[in-house]
Amino acid sequence: MLFKYLEQGDMDVKKANVLLCSVAAALLMTGCATVPDMTQAEAEMISEYAVGMLLKYDKGHGNRLVDTTGYEVAEEPEEPEPPVEETAEEPEPEETVEVVDVSQDEEQTEPAVTSVEAYYGIPNLMISYTGWEIADSYPPQTEGDVPFFSMDASQGMQLLVLKFNAQNLTGEDQPLNMMGYRATFRVSVNGEASKGALATMLVNDMQTYDSVIPAGSSVDMVSIVEVPQGTNPNTIDFILRGGEQDGTLHLQ
Repeated sequence: MLFKYLEQGDMDVKKANVLLCSVAAALLMTGCATVPDMTQAEAEMISEYAVGMLLKYDKGHGNRLVDTTGYEVAEEPEEPEPPVEETAEEPEPEETVEVVDVSQDEEQTEPAVTSVEAYYGIPNLMISYTGWEIADSYPPQTEGDVPFFSMDASQGMQLLVLKFNAQNLTGEDQPLNMMGYRATFRVSVNGEASKGALATMLVNDMQTYDSVIPAGSSVDMVSIVEVPQGTNPNTIDFILRGGEQDGTLHLQ
C-alpha cells in the first residue's frame, strides 16, 4: 500500500514531502511498532524509491549543470570604428619658371646722336670725326724723338686710332674738360661687340682731355681701341657714355 500511495499523480506536493520524510525516518528508526518487519534489502529499496519520488515532486530541485546547446549566445555587437577622415592634400604651388628671351642681341641699340658736343652739352665748340688709322704702336716715333708716352698693341692685335678735331667757334678761349663731363667711350667695328676705349696718358686723349682751346683755333684729339690684326674697318660706331642715356655716333 505504501508504493501505491506514493504513485498517485494527484498527491499534493507538500503532503508528499511530509509523507516521504516520515517513511525515511521510520526506516532509520528501530523499535517502532508501526513499521512492519522487512528485510534489509526491502528497506533499502523503499528508501531509494522514496528519495526518487521526493526529487521528482521537488520543483525547487534542479540540475546545477545547464545544457546551453539549444541556446544561441548573442554576441555583443562591435562598436563601429569612427570613419577615417581623409584630408585632401593641398597641391604644392607650381614653381614659376621665368622665360628669358635670349634672341635679342647682347647689347641694346643705343639712340643715335649727331655729335659729341651735342651729347655732352659742350658750348661754343664743334667736335668732328676726321678719320682713323691702324698702327702697331702710338704715337708714331721719329728718329731721335723721345715721346712722353707711347703704347704698343698686344700680341695678335693692332691699335685702331680714331681721330677728332675740336674747333673753337668763338673769339675767346674756351676751356674743355672731358673728365668733367664724365666722358667714356666704347667702339664697335663692323658690327662686332663693342670694346672700351683704352685709357692712356696721351695729352690729346679725348677721353681725358683737359685744356684750353685758343680763340678761333682747334686741337686734334684721339680715341684708341685694340682690334684683331688685319681688321679693315668698314663701319665704326662710337658709343658715348656719361650722360643720362648712352648714345651712338655712327662715324662711318
